[in-house]
Amino acid sequence: MLPIIVQAAENFCLHQLCLPFERTAPFSQKRTLLAYIDIKAVDGSVHRAFIGCDTVLMQAIAETFLGEDESDEQTLIDMLLETTNMIVGSAKVLAEELYETSISIMTPFFMSTTISEGDLEERQHLSVENGEMIIAVQRL
Repeated sequence: MLPIIVQAAENFCLHQLCLPFERTAPFSQKRTLLAYIDIKAVDGSVHRAFIGCDTVLMQAIAETFLGEDESDEQTLIDMLLETTNMIVGSAKVLAEELYETSISIMTPFFMSTTISEGDLEERQHLSVENGEMIIAVQRL
């Protein structure tokens, strides 16, 4: 599941944000906004996908989509939820096209502004311009 979501996140960076990215080592201890969305596969398994972005990246996303140079906390959270929905929604399409499997996605939820690496099982980190994104998956 993680590789599909990472590919969708990379596509988001390239095609929606038009920003370069690279896969990196674990994230720094920056303030990170974190959301999750549950995914149900055809076989009945359920996974929770996490998308986390530091405030620098979230502000860049808000600027891209909303044209806001300085967004308030609630706007950044709303943009994170929309970003999570867009990335995991794209992963759903990729799963159908590349792996001929169907998944259902639920509603994204804001989780917190801090995470610990030990809290997440499978994960990948992306450095996007001056910001950071974490993509993680946990089987429920």
